[in-house]
Amino acid sequence: MNMLTTRSRLPEFIDRRINYYVSDLINKKDNGRNLVLGKKPHPSDIILQSNDYLALTHHPKIIDAQVNSLLSKKDTAFMSNVFLHSDGLDKTVEHNLADYTGFQTCTIAPSGWIANIGLLQTICDSETNVYIDFFAHMSLWEGARIAGANIHPFMHNNAKHLRRLIKRNGPGVVLIDSIYSTIGTIAPLQEMVSLANELDCAIVVDESHSVGVYGPKGAGLLQELGLTDQVDFMTASLAKTFAYRAGAVWCNNLTGQVVPYVSFPSIFSSAMMSFELDRIDATLSVIKESDQSRRRLMECSEQVREGLANIGYNIRSESQIISLETAEKTNTRKVRDFFEDHGVFGSVFCTPATPDNKNILRLSLNSALSSTDIDKILSVAKKAHKNKELYFV
Repeated sequence: MNMLTTRSRLPEFIDRRINYYVSDLINKKDNGRNLVLGKKPHPSDIILQSNDYLALTHHPKIIDAQVNSLLSKKDTAFMSNVFLHSDGLDKTVEHNLADYTGFQTCTIAPSGWIANIGLLQTICDSETNVYIDFFAHMSLWEGARIAGANIHPFMHNNAKHLRRLIKRNGPGVVLIDSIYSTIGTIAPLQEMVSLANELDCAIVVDESHSVGVYGPKGAGLLQELGLTDQVDFMTASLAKTFAYRAGAVWCNNLTGQVVPYVSFPSIFSSAMMSFELDRIDATLSVIKESDQSRRRLMECSEQVREGLANIGYNIRSESQIISLETAEKTNTRKVRDFFEDHGVFGSVFCTPATPDNKNILRLSLNSALSSTDIDKILSVAKKAHKNKELYFV
């Protein structure tokens, strides 16, 4: 790293802000790094930090598809999505994703963040009421903020509170996740969708952590519950079960036609490359054939949830995302280090991903976990729970 020089001096108002972040996010930590950075795992450790729920990252069919695409020297133009014609590879992949989930249209985005922000910029403005679950993904919050919408947060998974807010403020757009990324709870989708339709609201469901894992051939919770045709918009990051870099917006209306021309992130970002699209399409094919892996993931998730609850942990999870609630920073660091010292690596979630002093150690399970792995996870968790220097909420 290059040494700082006098030329590196910033204006005082920026310098003050950066120094605050350095002090608060880095220097306060015992190891001189941010709380999310613990030890580097060894290949023999159990790594529960990835959202690759079906363990597809190194699947040979997917890798072969991407390599062959690169070697084929397909024409790839580095340009905004708005300049792409309707017969391009991206449209083929979008059609396949739409058919997979049962929505009328699908629009690929470079990330789930861009998908959510771009959609909300398209459908919301300063006169739009937005009703958002307290635990909804930050991209939904940020999308509503950028659109200038009137934001009304409602209590997590609480349809009664949502109803009161809509009755008080009028129709708008309801924003929820199907599976919440911090504590792994599942939205009461039937109740939320019915309420939105009853009170003349549009609804956006982010299925980032459920598409590929739940539903027929992994088509998502909306498909599993028969709700697809009652939902206006579905979004997802394809950096979870699809184990790559992309996002998508699904629509049951004309919005899909205009998102590429209204969404600033889409207009001012480069389109996906052909080898990326080929990989996503190959991944979709593999996901459809992965019923056995989905069953194994559900088995692993149930065993770990039940095991942790029997030990005495307060587990709110209903899915493959399981979080140990560790509260303030010092305790979170100790819990993280304890698990890592014993060969189990989770992900620390702290501000801005969680409220201050409501930190968690998130364990993201995958279908490749063995019975021995699960036994070790629970064994380490039991030792941690008994350790008097640690505590859990």
